[in-house]
Amino acid sequence: MADTGVVEKLLQGIEKADDGVDSLEVANSLGVDHQVVVGAVKSLQAVGDVISAELRSSKHWELTEEGSEIAEQGSQEARVFSSVPLEGLAQSELMKLSFGKIGFSKAMSNKWIRVDKTHEGGPRIFRTVENVEDQVREKLLLVQKGNVCYAVMLVFIETTHIVDGSWKEKKFKPYNFEAMGVAPDCGHLHPLMKERTQFRQIFLEMGFTEMPTNNFIESSFWNFDSLFQPQQHPARDQHDTFFLSDPALAHDFPQDYLQRVKKVHSEGGYGSQGYKYDWKIEEAQKNILRTHTTAVSARMLYKLAQQEKFTPVKYFSIDRVFRNETLDATHLAEFHQIEGVVADYGLTLGDLIGVLHQFFTKLGFTKLRFKPAYNPYTEPSMEVFSYHEGLKKWMELGNSGVFRPEMLLPMGVPEGVSVIAWGLSLERPTMIKYGINNIRELVGHKVNLQMVYDSPICRLDS
Repeated sequence: MADTGVVEKLLQGIEKADDGVDSLEVANSLGVDHQVVVGAVKSLQAVGDVISAELRSSKHWELTEEGSEIAEQGSQEARVFSSVPLEGLAQSELMKLSFGKIGFSKAMSNKWIRVDKTHEGGPRIFRTVENVEDQVREKLLLVQKGNVCYAVMLVFIETTHIVDGSWKEKKFKPYNFEAMGVAPDCGHLHPLMKERTQFRQIFLEMGFTEMPTNNFIESSFWNFDSLFQPQQHPARDQHDTFFLSDPALAHDFPQDYLQRVKKVHSEGGYGSQGYKYDWKIEEAQKNILRTHTTAVSARMLYKLAQQEKFTPVKYFSIDRVFRNETLDATHLAEFHQIEGVVADYGLTLGDLIGVLHQFFTKLGFTKLRFKPAYNPYTEPSMEVFSYHEGLKKWMELGNSGVFRPEMLLPMGVPEGVSVIAWGLSLERPTMIKYGINNIRELVGHKVNLQMVYDSPICRLDS
């Protein structure tokens, strides 16, 4: 939209001039860019028969940045000549000058200088004439600084019907309310965020409550020990876990619960013989970047167990976890874990399969298979597979199971209460849906931003 002040001053100038006004002169008098005046002219023309304009061209010469430098300091060849003293100058020293390489070649062509290659200190440059005439600079000084190729409009007033009110009887160009405007610049949701929104909506539709997951740093106690994962488990090794150096240790634990966890690990209990090893508080205190959001589930279940009266719950979370993985097309050092947890009396493996079937059906996965698996903190455990019609093969979607009594009872969860849970990554289904083969094209510095702009919200057809 044109500046109303410029439009008004343009009309005032046209009224005062019998033979029209020059748009470039108007721009100079108003102190604005010429294109601003051109825009004002076009705005008036779009209104109707307010003004008429004819296009004229005005051409001027203007020195480039290099030309201005030559006009001020001289051509490169003349500056090379001036830099060579009567006793000569080493060619290596001349080439260090910003104008040395270009000026040397031209000065040699003009026979202003010569090279003595027999000199003991290496090739040396000497003058061959006493004075030179810098014609290049002289010609550039003749060029008057101006503007290059302005398209100038000579504008005339067509009528004064705006002032006298006769515009009411004129026919104006109708405004097209159906015309598409220029798409505004705006943010775009990353495919991962679109998928996260879909997963979150499914959980909420199924009556789940979202768990707080803002603690990326966890102690080994909540990340491993509380889940009945032994301290010598390979997952705690430096190859799988990022350990913090500052602060290296955590100190705030519920002591009675910590002692029960220690006992079930080292001596057993609750119908289990435990792992029979010397459990160490020093190992449980180590701070890490959480390797799974199940650490959040452990905190929430412990909090639930402290209530006077147990109430059934359904929790979910979607957030980042960190593993010291070898980076490749399907693995990154950080990724998103999606987790669902249901706690109630008398839940069985059949309940887990039923909930999983409902959950994955909402995602578009209808052909499901369940395969027995092993997890330190669930028994029984199952891997979930779905048949992909497009790829014509069964693909693993996630892991699931029933939390072990050795994990739940030390928390104070009442006997008879079962907790079923499952988890999967956010990146894998997103890659399948968007046809991305390399995870580094989805997350990280290699992401094509145009892909983010263009990717629609999509759903995997069953």
